[in-house]
Amino acid sequence: MKMKTLKLSMLTCAALVTGLISCGKKDTPKPTPTPVISQTDSIGTDFSSTGAYTFFSFKNNAVVARTDSNSTKWDFAFRFVNIIVNSQASGPGNVGVITQPGIYDDFKMAPETGYAYDTTSSRTAIDAGFTNGWYKYIDATHALIPKAGQFFVFRTTDNHYVKMEILSVTTNIPASNTEPPTEIWYKFRFTYQPDGSRNF
Repeated sequence: MKMKTLKLSMLTCAALVTGLISCGKKDTPKPTPTPVISQTDSIGTDFSSTGAYTFFSFKNNAVVARTDSNSTKWDFAFRFVNIIVNSQASGPGNVGVITQPGIYDDFKMAPETGYAYDTTSSRTAIDAGFTNGWYKYIDATHALIPKAGQFFVFRTTDNHYVKMEILSVTTNIPASNTEPPTEIWYKFRFTYQPDGSRNF
């Protein structure tokens, strides 16, 4: 009788331990991947090739004060048709960019290499020239139209990856008016990968 009771107790303990182990396995939460951050934003700047730049941070999704232009707080900046990135001749950061042909939504992984930098003030990573630039310029109406089928891939100073597409460019003067505008607004969307991977 004592032997039967002892065996029963041992079996009960074994079942209890097995149950606890399996419960522990079930209760351990699986790590969830960090979701990418997708935003659409608009920023304004001067309609002038000699005006001040407007600086932007992807990480913070915010305009950066011009007093911080000599810091790594910003990633890129607009001025008229010019786009600079925070690297070499334009800033103390190490931001690189690729002008990428293709469809924005279909692009799922940033390249590991091939990024360009602002090597001099006249040789920037993003071409702003009237002939081969990122836009088409309509002289009669002062309209700027982003070229279809291209967007930008950034590698930020802290090695995060972003894809960004300029959706539209508008000014404070109606297109029917021949008077040059004084302000220009860029509407763009971007996808920022906060976990440091190249996946979008």
